[in-house]
Amino acid sequence: MAASLVLVLNTCAPLPSVIDQIKILGELRVVTRVSPLSYYRDADGTPAGPEFDLARRFADELGVGLSIVPVHSYAQIYAALESGRAHVAAAALKVPAKPIDSVSFGPVYQRVREHLVYRRGSVRPNSLADIGAGDLEIAAGSSHAKALRAARDKLSGLAWVENATMDSQALLQGVADGSFDYTIADSTEFALAHDEFPDLRIAFDFPGSQSLAWAASSRDPDFLSYLTAYFSRLNADGQLATIVKRYYGRPEDMEFANAPGFMRHVQYRLPLYKKWFEEAAVESSEDWRLLAAIGYQESKWNPDAASSSGAKGLMQLTTDTASAAHVTNPADPRQSIFGGARYFKVVYSKIPGHVPEPDRTWFALAAYNIGLGHVEDARVLTQKAGRDPDSWQAVREFLPLLSQEEWYTQTANGYARGSEPVRYVDSVREYRDMLEWAWGSTGAVSMN
Repeated sequence: MAASLVLVLNTCAPLPSVIDQIKILGELRVVTRVSPLSYYRDADGTPAGPEFDLARRFADELGVGLSIVPVHSYAQIYAALESGRAHVAAAALKVPAKPIDSVSFGPVYQRVREHLVYRRGSVRPNSLADIGAGDLEIAAGSSHAKALRAARDKLSGLAWVENATMDSQALLQGVADGSFDYTIADSTEFALAHDEFPDLRIAFDFPGSQSLAWAASSRDPDFLSYLTAYFSRLNADGQLATIVKRYYGRPEDMEFANAPGFMRHVQYRLPLYKKWFEEAAVESSEDWRLLAAIGYQESKWNPDAASSSGAKGLMQLTTDTASAAHVTNPADPRQSIFGGARYFKVVYSKIPGHVPEPDRTWFALAAYNIGLGHVEDARVLTQKAGRDPDSWQAVREFLPLLSQEEWYTQTANGYARGSEPVRYVDSVREYRDMLEWAWGSTGAVSMN
């Protein structure tokens, strides 16, 4: 069929419609950017991202495969549409105020607001006039400069820095760690960053909102009608809202539980599963307290727990990890515990054997949470910086950089929420230490 398309393209016959091209090729070609807002690889290496999920569903409806064409810039996105290299662009594109030659935008599927962001504990400004001599930085070339230029007509003293070395996620981290006072971020960008940096706060919103839409070549207007119908169906059956919630909704609580709450669960929940943790520990040659701590971090020892990303059960196994660990029913607590232990053993075995303990265990925990590929990316960045890639204390400083475009574009596996595994390891270590204190050497629970 592909040969037939080439023949058509090299004759004087009319060019097939975009839909016909897709069906002849047997694939939908989607150009996008590697970004938390669009497309990336998740912990087990499978494709993820809001735009990827939308594109995959569209390809499924058309009955064809999906081919992702990742590029680095918006100019490359529009060039791919113009050249025919891609059928559609799905990259969290904002509909521009001025038309782009040879490009048409589909229906608006999401609206984003612009926030002025500050750090919790500092004085909250109610307007740009209130920021005074505060440091305001935005990403160079971003649409946020437009709002500031409009405001400067009334606030002659308004000043800001357009940072060419940091993207929005890096700037939000800068506000969180106190490097500067304020930045401007889209509501989607803020939602992602707030998971990693809970001290971020919204001071106020700028007027209006901006529209997100897919783009396609303007040569085939009928293709836009397919896009319009597709998004209409997604909206009507709730799938669009589900995708938005999965990526931008509030995630499961990853913060360390308070000691009294944890000890209540030790007293009333853990006895239901302790025997299976011990048996799984023998099978996997691990400390049962470590496995129990992982289970508590994953689900608070709740076998009915389920995440918006599809993980289920007491050890929060995904479909792929459950299959790899020979778990047929993730909701069954015994299967989940044994499956989680097997999966952790596999991950642990892939950490280089020369890495000393306890660092090797901490690396395995991080990989259990975020995927081995992303942990290896952080180790490579650590080594390039002249630090020890076998030291958890060194690598934990580089993992958060995986959420910043300046850094994840240098890695093999791309974007990751790198602060999550750092918090994950810290929490599991705390839970394990408390279990050792609570059970002691006699195996009896101490509630004193």
